[in-house]
Amino acid sequence: MREIGTLVAIIVPLSFVAFGGASSIYAPLQHQTVDVQHFLTSREFLDYFAIARVTPGPGSMLTTLIGWKVGGLFGALAATLALYAPAGLLTFFASKVWNRYRGTPWHTALEGGLSPIGAGLIFAGVLALTRIETADVLSWGVIGLVALVLTLRPRFHPLAMLGIGAVIFMALRLAGL
Repeated sequence: MREIGTLVAIIVPLSFVAFGGASSIYAPLQHQTVDVQHFLTSREFLDYFAIARVTPGPGSMLTTLIGWKVGGLFGALAATLALYAPAGLLTFFASKVWNRYRGTPWHTALEGGLSPIGAGLIFAGVLALTRIETADVLSWGVIGLVALVLTLRPRFHPLAMLGIGAVIFMALRLAGL
C-alpha cells in the first residue's frame, strides 16, 4: 500500500505537466520509477512503454501498467486516477477562466509560451527513452527517419513505422551490422 501511495505522489504532479499528452512525462516518470524508487528495471520500463504504444487507447496507459506492476489491480486504478483526475479537474475549472479571457494580451502570451514548453517536455521524453537503451548510430538514424516521415506525412500510421523499423533492425542485425 505504501508503494502505491508513493507512485500516486509521483504521478499527480506529472499530471499537471502532461501538456500535449503523456510523452511529455516519460522522462520524469522513468527517472522516478526506475532510478529513484526502483519499482521497475530500465528494460521493464521500455517493455511497458512499447505495450502502451501499440495497444488501443492513450499512450498514458504506461502509468496504468506501472501501477499494475507496483500494486496489481488497485495499483493500476490508483495510477490511472492519479494521472487523469487532477489534470481533468484543473482543466475543467481553467477552461471556464480561459474562455472568458480569450484574445486578451496575457491569454495570447501564455498560449504562445506553453507550446515550446510542451515541445521541450516531449523532446526530453524522447531523449530519456534513447538513453535507457543506449541508442547507437543505427537507432539515431531510424529516429531521424521516423521523425522526418511523420513530419512530412503526419497521417502515416505509427504501426507501419514500427513494422518498418523492426524489419530494418532485424535485417541489419542479422547481417551483423
